[in-house]
Amino acid sequence: MKNTYKIVGFFMFLFTQVGISQDSDVAKQVKELSMNKWQWMAAKNVSELKDLFHPQAQFVHMGGSWGTDRELAIIGSGGIWYKKADVHSVSVDVIGDTAILLNQITLLAEVGGNEVTNPFMVTEVYVKEESGWKLANLSFVKLLTRKPGE
Repeated sequence: MKNTYKIVGFFMFLFTQVGISQDSDVAKQVKELSMNKWQWMAAKNVSELKDLFHPQAQFVHMGGSWGTDRELAIIGSGGIWYKKADVHSVSVDVIGDTAILLNQITLLAEVGGNEVTNPFMVTEVYVKEESGWKLANLSFVKLLTRKPGE
């Protein structure tokens, strides 16, 4: 009987480790997508962003909220130029086919011809589709401090 418990315990441990490994692989993949997104936004690479953004995605900024088409138009025209995102921390939670990523960043951007630097907590929601992970929501919340611990 003790051997049966040991075998069952071993398989429970094994399956738990496989689940953790899969979750960490997904988290790593989503983090990489997020970092690529910041680079594509800085380069105004609308074609890569169009592939990443879900057609029904929502974008929430200090100046309002809108959908994918408007976000791509704003990036392409330079209405908001995401020049550089210094990422201070990243966390990812995976819930089924949804990944929620939180970035604490300092963003250097050009908005309406004016260069600005702001600290943000950015929420990114990704959904898993047949073609891969798609960004469904990008929301910026301005923070009162610039970096963690300040």
